[in-house]
Amino acid sequence: MDEDVLLERARAGDEGAFERLVLAYRGELAAHCYRMLGSPHDAEDAVQETLLNAWRGLAGFEGRSSLRTWLYRISTNTCLRLSGKRGPRVMSPDRGPALGRTDDLGTFVGGPVWMEPWPDDLVSDEPGPAASYLRREGVELAFVAALQRLPGTQRAVLILREVLGFSAAEVAGLLDTSVASVNSALQRAGRTMRAPATTQREELGALGAGGRGELVALFMAAWERADVDGLVALLADDARFTMPPLPAWFDGREDVRRFLVERVFAFEWRLRPIGANGQLGFACYQRTPGGQVFLLAAIIVLSLRDGKIVEIAGFLDAQLHDVFGLSPEISPEER
Repeated sequence: MDEDVLLERARAGDEGAFERLVLAYRGELAAHCYRMLGSPHDAEDAVQETLLNAWRGLAGFEGRSSLRTWLYRISTNTCLRLSGKRGPRVMSPDRGPALGRTDDLGTFVGGPVWMEPWPDDLVSDEPGPAASYLRREGVELAFVAALQRLPGTQRAVLILREVLGFSAAEVAGLLDTSVASVNSALQRAGRTMRAPATTQREELGALGAGGRGELVALFMAAWERADVDGLVALLADDARFTMPPLPAWFDGREDVRRFLVERVFAFEWRLRPIGANGQLGFACYQRTPGGQVFLLAAIIVLSLRDGKIVEIAGFLDAQLHDVFGLSPEISPEER
């Protein structure tokens, strides 16, 4: 049905028409809120609040901008309010130095503190402006983590201008500010953000389908066999291993090796490939003490540089399992 017809019906109080009206924008709004907030849980909260506010304020929408722009105005300001209330999500190196020993990994740091991964299947594959930077660069883990280090307004301006392609005048209207202020915020954000030499999309593209498949197979085989040498051979010299909500992390191939030997491979594992943040990822299942099943223990996301793994980002929070739709356990026989 035509958007204008749906809009007219929604204004008349038809909730079903409103749901159909906003359905086309829900995926891109969720990705936008994830970039702003660094968590799929927070993003879902922001989208729900955005749509509720849009429904309540629909009578006041005069059509001076597109419906999409109006929804981005509401969602951006919702995210700014939530991020000011909850604080930015962080990665392990933001909280303290790397460890050199493995005997004490600390205790879980709970609450809305840590950056969280984003399932690839939450992002639309549709072409057009709504899909700009949705599948790859715009949700890559390092990029979204770097966004969290920016002040809220700078973060919003950079995303709206550089990722989503809104004009400076449009962003000024969205944020109730001037074009000069938008341009100034974008310049300050650009000085803070350090773009990597290559994106993960480019890294994966350089490997090609065959290279990606080979890397996944080698990583899984080495991890499941507890083949430390085989696994370490896949790492860059400056590779690091993080595991929020544990604060501990390890920096450099030798310290990562020590952690694998002394802590990780004290258990037996099974891995399943998944997609996260447009990057290679795995669901990691750990054998229970009795050996009856393997329980889902972590989600890991790999970052690459020149074909080598430069970061293994582990996420141990069980609440993420539902976001990825993963089975909580697998049998020892299941391959």
